[in-house]
Amino acid sequence: MPPRPRRRWSRYSGRTFYLFVSPWVLGFLLLTVVPLGYAFAMSLTNFDGSSSLWRWVGLSNYRELLHDSDAWAGLVRTLAYTAIVVPLSVALSLGLAVLLNRRLRAVGLFRTIFFLPSVVPVVATAIMWKLVFNRDSGLLNAVLDRLGVGAVTWLVDPTAFYALIILTLWGLGTGVVIMLAALQGVPIELEEAATIDGAGRWRVFWHVTVPIISPVIFFQVVTGVIMSFQVLVQPLLLAETNSIGAAGSVPSSTHLYMVQVYQEYFANQRFGYGSAMLWVFFVIILAFTLLVQRSSRFWVYYEVDRDESD
Repeated sequence: MPPRPRRRWSRYSGRTFYLFVSPWVLGFLLLTVVPLGYAFAMSLTNFDGSSSLWRWVGLSNYRELLHDSDAWAGLVRTLAYTAIVVPLSVALSLGLAVLLNRRLRAVGLFRTIFFLPSVVPVVATAIMWKLVFNRDSGLLNAVLDRLGVGAVTWLVDPTAFYALIILTLWGLGTGVVIMLAALQGVPIELEEAATIDGAGRWRVFWHVTVPIISPVIFFQVVTGVIMSFQVLVQPLLLAETNSIGAAGSVPSSTHLYMVQVYQEYFANQRFGYGSAMLWVFFVIILAFTLLVQRSSRFWVYYEVDRDESD
């Protein structure tokens, strides 16, 4: 008899692979795809969240959104907030990481101190900063009074916008840790070679260190854009009414797009219109993310050229 052909050896079969990935696939379908489809279907109705007397309205919610001045004003404020917070957060995270990357006494303690604010829950952080920004008994106005500056009403227009930025920048701990890890991965030989060739400290940092860690900076920019677009809890808790449900009392300077969405859902009971706002917002965030992705080819450097590796 002719010898039987030997089967090609494989450690795992295809069925084993699908068995292991099935929990994630099921979770993605049930917790992501189905809710997204349901939200899109809801955006085509006039559903109010409780009544069963809803009807199909088609694209009426989207047409109304095109003429909604409050929604577009909230989007402009969100863009301004993102344009300020993302560059500042990335620059400050990198600067603090550079300082904490030095061999200093008790540097571990300083790293812990800078990281602690990022583990504080956002609600506790907002309430704490609301006490700091209090006009009559707040710590910040007490310091300004010592410096001879009059009391500032931080939680009303137009300074509420700056208070929101300060609150956001206080939690830079996660970004600092990520930047610090990237800096510690920079080969010291390259920096020493540049120094021997006559480059100053700033030129070494800008032309050697920054290009090497540019993929990490790119990650920070993308995640920062996405997170800043979706800010909601902080403006609600900084409102004078001290209630997360009082979206109508949020100062106009911090009445961002997500605050308007929250108001449409839970104050106006317009679930269909709120879903339409969220879907349009999803497209806008996706467009900005793709724009940042496209720009990365001009300033992000990888150890292996992706075009050559393909």
